[in-house]
Amino acid sequence: MKMSGGVEWALHCCVVLTAASEPVPAARLAQLHDVSPSYLAKQMQALSRAGLVKSVQGKTGGYVLTRDAVDITLLDVVQAVDGPAPAFVCTEIRQRGPLATPPEQCTKPCGIARAMAAAEGAWRASLRKTTVADLRASLERDNGPGALDGVGAWLSEPADPDGPENVR
Repeated sequence: MKMSGGVEWALHCCVVLTAASEPVPAARLAQLHDVSPSYLAKQMQALSRAGLVKSVQGKTGGYVLTRDAVDITLLDVVQAVDGPAPAFVCTEIRQRGPLATPPEQCTKPCGIARAMAAAEGAWRASLRKTTVADLRASLERDNGPGALDGVGAWLSEPADPDGPENVR
C-alpha cells in the first residue's frame, strides 16, 4: 500500500502537538521538520477537515489536537490525508478479452480481488490498532524519557517576529 508523503508529515505533527502547551502555527511545525510551510499547511488543513486538529485564531494561534492522542489512530490520519478510498479497485479484467468470463458467471469477487481486500483489511486493522499516543510512547522508548520535552520547549520559545514561522 503506497501512502503519500503527507501522511508521514501529518503523523509527525500529531505526535509533536502532544508535546505542545499552546497552539502551534503550521509554519512553526514546518520549521521544526524542515519542510515547506505551504506543503505542511495542506496536511494540517486535511487533519482539520477530518476533525483531528483544530485551528485556533489570533496572535498566539495555531493548531491543537481535538482529542486525546490515545483516541487518534493512524488510520484516522491516513484517511484524513489520503482519503478513505481502497488502495485496490477491481476492474473486472476477467470479463474482458477473447476468453472473457460472462458477467452472469461472476457472482462473487475473483480470487485476486478477495486477496487484495483481505490484505487491505489487515493493513487497515493494524493502522486502527495504533494510536498517536502509541507513537509518542515509542518515541519516548527509542529516544529516552522526556524526548519530547525539548520539542515542547522549542515550540514554546518566542519565534522571530519577522520569521516565516509566524505566518499561519
